[in-house]
Amino acid sequence: MTHDVDHDGPRRLLVADDEHLVAMGMKNNLEELGYEVIGPAGDGKSALELCKTLKPDMALLDIQMPGLDGLSAAEQIFQDLSIPVVIFSAYSDREYVDSSNDAGVFGYILKPVTRDQLRVGIEVAWARFLDSSEQLEEIEGLKERLEDRKIIEQAKWILVKRKSIEEPEAMKMLQKQARNNRRSLIEVARAVVESDSLLSE
Repeated sequence: MTHDVDHDGPRRLLVADDEHLVAMGMKNNLEELGYEVIGPAGDGKSALELCKTLKPDMALLDIQMPGLDGLSAAEQIFQDLSIPVVIFSAYSDREYVDSSNDAGVFGYILKPVTRDQLRVGIEVAWARFLDSSEQLEEIEGLKERLEDRKIIEQAKWILVKRKSIEEPEAMKMLQKQARNNRRSLIEVARAVVESDSLLSE
């Protein structure tokens, strides 16, 4: 994640729509709902730039904008900056909805957008985003633990070979080393593996 996620809900929202009046209407509605609004941006490219510099919690993008359209911008904003996107559009075609599902879009609101739709749409999108962030963190954590386990396993066998000891003893040795040096088991294991690769070169 590039910025801390607030579990209570988003506070700063970016708005992008090439129709200035629509964008201003959205901005007013959002401010009345208590959000801080960044923008409005007039196209996808400036929406992306504003997201990079001002790091809003969420971006609300119109689907059809000149240059970089809402979906392409959404994809980059989510992939590169981990900022969730809500798309609003006058179109409810299947293909639009499908392609927004692929692009890191967590909500799809049809125009004309009312204040109530905004309030509910943002809350639902934020809940979906939190769910997906937690799943991602769990997956990342799992991957890390598996990697750690592999390295500890490797270190253990290096000791078994080098010191002609049994596997349980090797494990105890690593644990003791970690305790004595106030380091984590994975740090000690990494050091063993690294020194072994140096010796075997």
